[in-house]
Amino acid sequence: MMQLYDSTCFDCSRLITNNYSTSFSLGIKAFAQKFRDPIYAIYGFVRYADEIVDTFHEHDKPKLIAAFRAETFKAIKERISLNPVLHSFQIVVNHYRIDTDLIDAFLTSMEMDLYTQNYDEDGYKAYIYGSAEVVGLMCLRVFCEGNEHQYQALVPNACSLGSAFQKVNFLRDVKADREERGRTYFPNVNFDQFTERDKQAIELDIQKDFDDAFEGIKKLPVGSKLGVYIAYTYYKQLFKKIIRTPVDDILQKRVRVSDTRKLALFAQAVMQQKLNVI
Repeated sequence: MMQLYDSTCFDCSRLITNNYSTSFSLGIKAFAQKFRDPIYAIYGFVRYADEIVDTFHEHDKPKLIAAFRAETFKAIKERISLNPVLHSFQIVVNHYRIDTDLIDAFLTSMEMDLYTQNYDEDGYKAYIYGSAEVVGLMCLRVFCEGNEHQYQALVPNACSLGSAFQKVNFLRDVKADREERGRTYFPNVNFDQFTERDKQAIELDIQKDFDDAFEGIKKLPVGSKLGVYIAYTYYKQLFKKIIRTPVDDILQKRVRVSDTRKLALFAQAVMQQKLNVI
C-alpha cells in the first residue's frame, strides 16, 4: 500500500504543475517517462514555497516558510511526510542524492523575499542562485542519474538556464513586483527613470545566459533534452517579445506567450529534434 501512497503524492505534484504552469507542464510531457514524476515533484516543492511568500498575504508568512523549511528537512531525514508535496519531493531527493545545500539555498532565497525589497549586486546574484539556478541543478541530478562526471560538466550550463529564466521573469513581472510586492530585483536600476538603455543592458546579460544554456542543452541525456529545450524555446520566445516591447509598456503590463503559440513551439521543437538540430 505504500506504493499507492507514493504514487498518489506524485499525482498531487503533477496536478500542481499542470495548474500553475503551462510552459513547464508541456515541457515535462516531452521527458522520458522515468523523468516525469521526479520533475513534477521538484516543481511542486518550489511552487508551494513560492506561493507562501508571494500569495499568502493574510497569513504569517515568516512562520509558514519556517514551518515549511522544518517539515522539508524532516521529511528528507525520515523519508516520509503526510504532506504529499513534501513526500514526493523527499523520495526524489533521497533517490537521486540531491545535495541538501541546494534545498537550503532555495529556501533561503524564498525567505529573502519576505524582507528584501531592493537588491544590491551581491544580493541579486545570491537570490538568482538560490531561487532558480539550484532548481536547475536539482533537475540535472535527476537527468544524470548518478553520472557525476556528466553532472559536473553541465553544472555551469544548468545555472545559466535557471538564471536566464529568472531574469526574464523579473523583466516580465516588473509591474507586479513593484506595485503589489514592493520589490525590485535588478541592482543599480531606478525603475522610476527606467530607460531603453537600462533595458538593453539587462537584455544583453540575459542573452549571454541563453547562449551558455543552449550549449548545455545539446549535451543533455536523450530522455531529458527535448523537454528542457521546449522550456528553453518558450522562454526564448517570451524574451523576444520583451525585447520588442517598449520600456513604458514593460512598466505597465505583463508580457506573455499565448497557449496557441506554445503549442506551435512544442511541435517545432519536436521536429527540430527529429532533424538533429538539437
